[in-house]
Order: sequence, then C-alpha cells, then structure tokens
Amino acid sequence: MGQRPLLGIILMIAAMILVPILDIFAKLLSDDYAVLQVTWARFVFHTMWLIILLSLMGRKWWRLPNNPRSQFIRSLLLAFTTVAFFYAIAENPIPTSLALLFVSPLVVALVAPVWLGEAFDMRRMLAVVVGFVGVLIVLQPWAGAFRWSLLWALGAGIGYAFYLMATRRMSSKDESSLTTLLHTAVGGMLVLTPLMWPQWRWPDAEGLAMMAAMGFFAATGHFLIIKACQYASASQLSPFNYFEIVAATALSYVIFDFWPQWYVWLGLAVICLSGFYITMREINERSSRNT
Repeated sequence: MGQRPLLGIILMIAAMILVPILDIFAKLLSDDYAVLQVTWARFVFHTMWLIILLSLMGRKWWRLPNNPRSQFIRSLLLAFTTVAFFYAIAENPIPTSLALLFVSPLVVALVAPVWLGEAFDMRRMLAVVVGFVGVLIVLQPWAGAFRWSLLWALGAGIGYAFYLMATRRMSSKDESSLTTLLHTAVGGMLVLTPLMWPQWRWPDAEGLAMMAAMGFFAATGHFLIIKACQYASASQLSPFNYFEIVAATALSYVIFDFWPQWYVWLGLAVICLSGFYITMREINERSSRNT
C-alpha cells in the first residue's frame, strides 16, 4: 500500500480520540463492577467486534496462531497493562494516569538493550533520567495528597513497555496485524476469566451496553492505528501518539469536570518529550542502518 502520510496522520488522530473513550467507559463501569470484570468485558467485546470485522473481510479468524507461546505472552502482558491502568483510573483522573502510562518508551530504552540487544548510549540514559523526573513531578510522592493507587498507572506503563518489546521480538510475518490483534484479545479474555469470576456481577442493560461500547472503541481504535501504519511511517506518526492525552483531558473535563493541575502538565511534558526523543532517535538509527 502506497505512502499517504496525511491520511495516515488523520487515521492516527482519529484513533487517539477513540481510545480514551473506552477509558471513560471503564471508569464509569468501575463504579458498579469490579475492575477485573470490566477488564474482562473489554477483551470479550473486543474479540467479538474483531470477529465480526474479520468475517466481513473474509478472513479465516478461527485459525490458531503461528506462534501460540509468543501470542500468549503478549496477551498476558496486555492483560496486566489493562488491569493495572483500569485500577488506576478507577480512583484517579484519566489524564493523570495516562501521563504515567507514557513512561513506556523510557522503560523500553532501559530494558531493550538487555532483552533485544538494541543500542543504548548516554543520550538515551539522560533522557530516561529526565523522564523519571517527570514521573516524580506527576506522582508528587512528597505531597500530602499523594495517592498510592497512582502506582497502578506506573505499573501499566511498565507492562506496556514489555508488551511492546514482546511484539518486537515476536515474528508475525505470516499473520496479518488484525489476526494477531484478535489472538491477543482472545488470550486476554482467557487469562482474565478465572480471575474475575469470583467478583462476577450480572450486568444490567446499561452496563452491558457500556461494555459492548468499550470493546467497540478498543477494536476500532486499534484497527485505525493499524491502517495508519499502512499509509505513513513510524517517524511520521510518532508525534501524534501523544494526541491521546489531549482527547483524554477534553473528555475528562466534559464528563467529570476535571482539569489537571499545573504540575501534572509539567510532568507530562517532561515525560512525553523524553519519550519522544528516545523514539525519534531509535527511528533515525534504524533508518540509517537500512540505508
């Protein structure tokens, strides 16, 4: 598929608008349902919507993955990331939690050299240190208003970093991105089923509709990200990943009447700039190696 950067950027922005909507539904649902059940429902309906999409596309979605062990590891990591993030937003504002989720590029920069044999240098190390300062600014561990539940968001950022590295390590050349995404969703559903069952509560019509909508926005958002990557390069799309915080803040203001305090914006800026620097440096190095 040919490069059409503007279309790719538009699709990425659309995805970054949709993904926070599923977080809104998750936060609302956590008032009446256990976080584990909410997370399980996210994967169940994500799976259902993907099966419908793949069926309409004529894909053989029922086939087993080529790398079941690798797929299971990815599912486990994404399930942990989602559970941790949903625990964080159940008690904390979504923008504040999302700011800590953006530590994932910093964690990748630290761990990938050991796990994947990727490059590491003093510039990356400095960016990681600066990003950690941003984390402290957001967390405010020295303040009386510090909430331990925010550490769930930090755990989600670490989990997401390992999910990204597992994705890099896994060879999925024989499978489409959508099929891989389906296997990941199915794995998350299977992993969470025995864990959430003791906390199960039958959802009413409103809860069921919100759960279905949550899965729809998850599947649609990821589908748009995949399509965006088909039209534009990673370096062109990377800056627009952070548009998610803009959408999340706007939605949180409209629905929960929440606006982040100045120190959250400061910490977010430090984290995002550090992560963006590391991401762009890695993209540039890969481009130079391929030329």
